[in-house]
Amino acid sequence: MNAMKKHDTPMLDQLEQGPWPSFISGIKRLRDDHEEGRINAMANDLLGQLEHSYETRRGYWKGGTVSVYGYGGGIIPRFSEVGDQYPKSREFHTLRVQPPAGNHYTTDILRKLADSWEKWGSGLVTFHGQTGNIMFIGADTENTQHFFDEINDYGFDLGGAGPCVRTAQSCVGAARCEQSCCNEHAIHRSLVNNFVDDVHRPALPYKFKFKVSGCPNDCMNSIERADFAVIGTWRDDMKVDQAEVKAYIERKGRKYLIDNVITRCPTNALSLADDDSLEVDNRNCVRCMHCLNVMPKCLSPGDEKGVSILIGGKRTLKIGDLFGTVIVPFMRLETKEDYARIVEIAEETIDFFAENALEHERTGEMIERIGLVNFLEGIGLEPDPNMIAHPRESSYVRTDDWDEEAAKWFDRRQTAAKTKDASPKGEKASDQSAA
Repeated sequence: MNAMKKHDTPMLDQLEQGPWPSFISGIKRLRDDHEEGRINAMANDLLGQLEHSYETRRGYWKGGTVSVYGYGGGIIPRFSEVGDQYPKSREFHTLRVQPPAGNHYTTDILRKLADSWEKWGSGLVTFHGQTGNIMFIGADTENTQHFFDEINDYGFDLGGAGPCVRTAQSCVGAARCEQSCCNEHAIHRSLVNNFVDDVHRPALPYKFKFKVSGCPNDCMNSIERADFAVIGTWRDDMKVDQAEVKAYIERKGRKYLIDNVITRCPTNALSLADDDSLEVDNRNCVRCMHCLNVMPKCLSPGDEKGVSILIGGKRTLKIGDLFGTVIVPFMRLETKEDYARIVEIAEETIDFFAENALEHERTGEMIERIGLVNFLEGIGLEPDPNMIAHPRESSYVRTDDWDEEAAKWFDRRQTAAKTKDASPKGEKASDQSAA
């Protein structure tokens, strides 16, 4: 902080004139310390360089290598090519910090994080980045170590950056959501705690992301963003409170229910009887969650809850956007053995990815290149008709010998059921096949 002169920013000022909040206004607020009449010099020079970029229509940031002791990742280096003109923002590194599971913060912790960043960095913060981290934007090389040491003392750690296991993210889950089908935060912590070294020391062909959503609403967008997506679901029938359905119709009317719920079911699995009871064709329900979201008092997930695991979601890179492909249609997560099993699947997946992916290739792109069957063989899972990339479509199961393969699948189910029945009383075997 000092009493330096503010840079003139006529072009940036125009960005504040639209109807929506402007990031320029935010950085200007950060620049101006009204209580003490001083200027945040780093934010001031940041605005000066940004104005210069608009004038010349060029970017002036370049990369490099910055890390804290013992770590190989977690910091995104930014060095300015016009640092002589804007010396206070010559180095403007971003530190990624892992959030708590479900993004549960206390106000005390938020104040500590803000105070630490104003002490060692620019004060510019993003909650949260696309990858799930808290993004602390703007520190020089020396202060990155000081900031990390300080936040580490009260329990926070750097997240992933580079070709590594990235910071996991989970939804708020059962803490606030009635649709939750699993313990999102336990899954989050089980996966992160097991792969801490892979987060801190980049050693993979490219990034690998975990996301956990507690129900098929998928508020984490894990199916679109995660190489390893865990999504809560249920396997038995949806629960219907017929008294609440009738109360809903009394409030909203039959036409409203038909127009906004019945006709919007993507598989026509809902129907309204003459006595105003709601009938659900559970075999055709694809868990789109629309009816449960519109009528939360009337409808709720079934009792046999668990998760589905999907592999390969990602945004545009080499072959365009990909949604995750189901590799475990359903598994319970109730016992220590169940949690150990999901960690084992993750370990096998990451090991296979590390050995077989090309440089700068995501898991989904690797599977597209080598085929799902080869991937499943590599991680020790048998192909299953319920492994789908799109609803009602199984691209990875041959149909020319369908009857024989179906018979084998039913034999495997019967063997698994007998094994489960023969297990000691109270012990629950994890079931990875769908109903």
